[in-house]
Amino acid sequence: MQFYQKEIILSEKPRGFHLITSQVMSNIQEIREIKVGILHLFIKHTSASLTINENADYTVREDFESHINKMVPENMPYYEHNYEGPDDMPAHIKASLMGSSVQIPITDGKLNLGIWQGIYLGEHRIHGGSRRMIASVIGTTF
Repeated sequence: MQFYQKEIILSEKPRGFHLITSQVMSNIQEIREIKVGILHLFIKHTSASLTINENADYTVREDFESHINKMVPENMPYYEHNYEGPDDMPAHIKASLMGSSVQIPITDGKLNLGIWQGIYLGEHRIHGGSRRMIASVIGTTF
């Protein structure tokens, strides 16, 4: 059994949902050594999230952003945490709704995602800055 752990820094992205599967794979070469295992990704932020969904049609990511902004709008009069800007409290709520981690099976040195699945970064701030993720890999090697 092998264990690997690495911090990945994602460059600043605009608010929205971003496909990061290729960035994950290019940063974690150790996945190629795993015959059977799991990749666990954890984002170290309270205003960004991770999820898995459609990787082919970019309009899915646009619809995610439109819908979550209607579910969790800015400038609600009952938000008390508002001194970091109108997008901050909604970003915390969105991050909790979407989640801070994903787990993906590894099979024969590859992420065992469905044909249309990819890893999304949910950037919920207008200017969120770079984001840090911890990638943990556990599995048996070839």
